[in-house]
Amino acid sequence: MAAFRAYLVMVLACLSGYTLVVGFNHGWNLLPIFFSNLADMTWSGQFNFDLMTFLGLSGIWVAWRHQFTGRAIALGIVAFFAGMMFLAPYLLWASAHADGDAQILLLGKERTGR
Repeated sequence: MAAFRAYLVMVLACLSGYTLVVGFNHGWNLLPIFFSNLADMTWSGQFNFDLMTFLGLSGIWVAWRHQFTGRAIALGIVAFFAGMMFLAPYLLWASAHADGDAQILLLGKERTGR
């Protein structure tokens, strides 16, 4: 679990730095660029579509892990729009509460009955 957590911290640090550089150099209005790439039917658009499906899966998993309560659905929406900038801290938090058990990490304590 320690290597997993170290990976998450590294990803969060690198992605945060990269995001800041891109935001300051190109502005913070990502959505028009994202959707215009989809509309252009290019490899950039294909990558964005693939990414969007991963984001959707991430959001559904987070909401499912928390039993689809109102808070769970809100967390899922945040997971979809924030991507790894949400998921890395969320997984750090979840791994700290999983007591080293990957099953609890993936399913949540409620679903494992532990």
